[in-house]
Amino acid sequence: MSFPAKKMAWLAGWQGVGLIAVTYIYFLIFAQFGFLKRLADLGINGDHLKAIMGTMAIGGIAASLLTPRLENFSDPSRRLQLAFAGCAAGALLTLLPLNLSGAIAVSCLIGSALGVLTVTLVTHLKLWMGRNQSLLKVGAGVGLAYFICNYPALFEAAPATMAIVSAALCAAGIGIAALTTNESEASAVAGKSTPFLLALACFTALVWLDSAAFFIIQNTPALKSGTWEGARRLWQNGGVHFIAALVSALLLRRRGLAFTLAVAISFLGGACLLLAEPGRAALASVAYPIGVSLYSVALVAYPAFLANKASSRERARLAGWLYAVAGWIGSGLGIGMGQNLGHIPALFVFAAALLFFAPMLGKILCHRQREVLALVILFGGAWIVFKGTEPAIPAEVPRSLVEKGRQVYIAEGCIHCHSQYVRPGAPDEMMWGTATDVNASRAESPPLIGNRRQGPDLATVGNRRSALWLKAHFLSPRTVSYHSPMPSYAHLFADERGDELLAFVQSLGATNLVGRLVEQGSWHLPNDGNTGNYEGAKLIQQYCLTCHSDSGAMRQAWGKDFKRLPPDFATGPFAYAPAAADVKWRRDRIAQIIKFGLAGTDMPGHEYLPDAEIAAMAESIAKLSEVKRP
Repeated sequence: MSFPAKKMAWLAGWQGVGLIAVTYIYFLIFAQFGFLKRLADLGINGDHLKAIMGTMAIGGIAASLLTPRLENFSDPSRRLQLAFAGCAAGALLTLLPLNLSGAIAVSCLIGSALGVLTVTLVTHLKLWMGRNQSLLKVGAGVGLAYFICNYPALFEAAPATMAIVSAALCAAGIGIAALTTNESEASAVAGKSTPFLLALACFTALVWLDSAAFFIIQNTPALKSGTWEGARRLWQNGGVHFIAALVSALLLRRRGLAFTLAVAISFLGGACLLLAEPGRAALASVAYPIGVSLYSVALVAYPAFLANKASSRERARLAGWLYAVAGWIGSGLGIGMGQNLGHIPALFVFAAALLFFAPMLGKILCHRQREVLALVILFGGAWIVFKGTEPAIPAEVPRSLVEKGRQVYIAEGCIHCHSQYVRPGAPDEMMWGTATDVNASRAESPPLIGNRRQGPDLATVGNRRSALWLKAHFLSPRTVSYHSPMPSYAHLFADERGDELLAFVQSLGATNLVGRLVEQGSWHLPNDGNTGNYEGAKLIQQYCLTCHSDSGAMRQAWGKDFKRLPPDFATGPFAYAPAAADVKWRRDRIAQIIKFGLAGTDMPGHEYLPDAEIAAMAESIAKLSEVKRP
């Protein structure tokens, strides 16, 4: 619905800033990050992941191309509200325990809703921008979105948090979409408009490079640690994005689209070349957000303010093709390049740059010598710096603590006793956790499947053992694991190698805690309650009293470091066996804790013990609590 300008004067068109920010935040923090992280938590990867993301792209392309046909049948505000509702529903549905078909359906909903949302928004931006400084408001919306996405607490949040925040923002977008002004400045761009086919090619090349660089950074620890790991770098990236977005709006207004995109390719192309060397990641972390924000503002503003199309139907058709080809297809091509090559060829970067500069030079050579000189110096400098650089990513000097720990794991020969492969359809899954994806294991360099399994499988040890337990085990294995044949690795903690190895082992399978808890809850002691000839009291002394006794070795050495001090069995484990509980339930619950440990504490599982031994221990502890209960 539309409101009189006087009543909306206090908004001054800034509702458009909010709509752009909400849309970009949803796309960046949920569709690109949160949804993928949620799929990883669900154990969906490999070809299944490709199918899901391919479905999202197909939905986005189809919706982008079909949305212009809706121009004569629905109000833009109502269409935008429905698209926001679809996006919110897609985010909230990911909170469910989805299987493959469910994930595909949700992915299609997200892609389709995003397609309708983006095309409708950029087609009708004038409805929400007011009469002044439209391009600057577009820049503010894009910059604000990138700044919020780089907020450390949100960037590093769990998938559920990202989904809930995104859905809440979409709900806000539904309200903002109703506040239209129907006013806009008559002309917002300097110079002649760029032909659509040339603009489409330029935007596709930019999205292609952006997506390839993003994928490579996200999947290369040495680059990720040097670009957007840590709160300081995230704040820096957010600030650079915001400033560059405002600069883009000024360049579009004063210098036009062609010049702005040429500057964008200079920075983004330079960042892609910098990524060939992890040592230059810090420079790339500045060049990359500058280039991305410069072209992103132009991409949002182009249909409504830069293409000089009078009718909404024309703008919608242009926007549909722009976002279908440049947005969805360009992104897919970039991700494919990152997956298949692992780097961005320098020749490809310079070939893409010619697309921007060749048509531009002939037109402005005689009239805008300063711009030509500035761009030649900028791009020529990049050529001098990067000429001859081999676009290979060396892995000799890993940067992140986890990657360094992986190298320690390899150097210490841990693969000779420990596997990292949970066999599907085998007892492994109940003992060690979710089955391993063989394709993911093969993709590792080198694969760490292991030679033998003399010790426990470590593929999911991060959700089965706490950092304290693991460190104690490295220092003195038999203090925490009775009869363990593993030697002490205390010498590694004389320098940084111990903490590096600890970080790597703790990272293995740590994100699949929910799936592990579900598996634990499905396990029960056999109904016959057979304890064999085992003596529960003796087993408790061997496996439990190191922590559950005031004189235990583990309790003496690490008592102050426990997340929660284990109960002393001299007084009875009442916290684990409520008085009102059924006897059988109490015994089964104690048995589950013995076998799988207790989430959120330092209590480890004893997955390798046979059911009869676990039953004997559970029976003794249950009786102990009954005897000691006041």
